[in-house]
Amino acid sequence: MLTDKEEKFIKYWAENGEKQKHGARSLLKGFSLGMSIGVAIILLIAAGWYERADMEAHSKLNPFFLLFIILILALFMAFLYRNYRWEMNQQYYLELLAKQKRINKSNSSNNQNSTNNLNTKENNP
Repeated sequence: MLTDKEEKFIKYWAENGEKQKHGARSLLKGFSLGMSIGVAIILLIAAGWYERADMEAHSKLNPFFLLFIILILALFMAFLYRNYRWEMNQQYYLELLAKQKRINKSNSSNNQNSTNNLNTKENNP
């Protein structure tokens, strides 16, 4: 038996699955995750936790190039997050459909068995 939450998810995903694949909301979540990683990189460089890396970064690394790389990282994380979440939800949806099909099949076979048992009892006095 499927729970109410699972049934609601099946109904929701059947209606909105394709919209979620191209939605901007999950893209923004992934973008913010990528930007937070970028900010952590900037903080590590600015903090000077490793002097040699700090000297290399300041002597050879253009700040605009670093920001550009962080932006690319954030966009990649956004794309990856959106696709990952969609794949996970799609897999869950397919598992629930298989579970529902298995339950319906077992219920229909149980109903046939009980009907056959009633018919045999009526025919054998």
